[in-house]
Amino acid sequence: MSVRRLAEKQPPSFAFTPENLEWAKAQIAKYPPGRQQSAVISLLWRAQEQCGGWLPQKAIETVAALLDMARIRVLEVATFYTMFNLSPVGKYYVQLCGTTPCMLRGSEELKKVCARMIGEHDEVSHDGMFSWTEVECLGACVNAPMVQINYDYYEDLTPDILTRILNDLSNGRKPKPGPQIDRQMSAPIGEPTTLTDPSLYATNGKSASAASSLHDSEAKKPGETANVHEAAVPKPPVADSSGSGRQ
Repeated sequence: MSVRRLAEKQPPSFAFTPENLEWAKAQIAKYPPGRQQSAVISLLWRAQEQCGGWLPQKAIETVAALLDMARIRVLEVATFYTMFNLSPVGKYYVQLCGTTPCMLRGSEELKKVCARMIGEHDEVSHDGMFSWTEVECLGACVNAPMVQINYDYYEDLTPDILTRILNDLSNGRKPKPGPQIDRQMSAPIGEPTTLTDPSLYATNGKSASAASSLHDSEAKKPGETANVHEAAVPKPPVADSSGSGRQ
């Protein structure tokens, strides 16, 4: 992992809003005495949200003071996890997956769209609206290639589709997140190709079209409780063949 450093230009101060401070104290209270430092990631994340998507140095120091931690320890957490941005990001922060499945499905072309429409990666556009970066797998490999913009996933992308999404955001429109083609969530593209025989879904002799879901009146009745057993019945003795034929 490359070295991650704080931005050169920093705001002079940081303080949680009253609502966020109350929330932070509630997070800290979840942990037993002496274990409050366990809330560090939660507090850093809330500080990043309050700052518009990045962590200034003063925010890191504020979290350290709340948790009674050395500042360097909180800085170590902030620089280790790439979910924390150490420099400003755009109003719309585009995280473009460049891992193998997305690369094989065209993410290299999506990078060109971002470079053309936004600018260099990890730099905020002139109007402050966008910034983009390349990230590792975001867990939507079935719908590759894809990007995450703020909290939304946009999947099954082509250069034209990504261009439209960025234009929509730039013009104040909210594009539909999720798959951008005719597919249901992460289901295969097109019609089903397996398990298509209707007889597989017959219920009580009814065809799949006629079968309906189980109604309350037809629900399975409970059987005997587990602690009720029938009395044991001894088996009859096995015949002894050694005495056969005796008088």
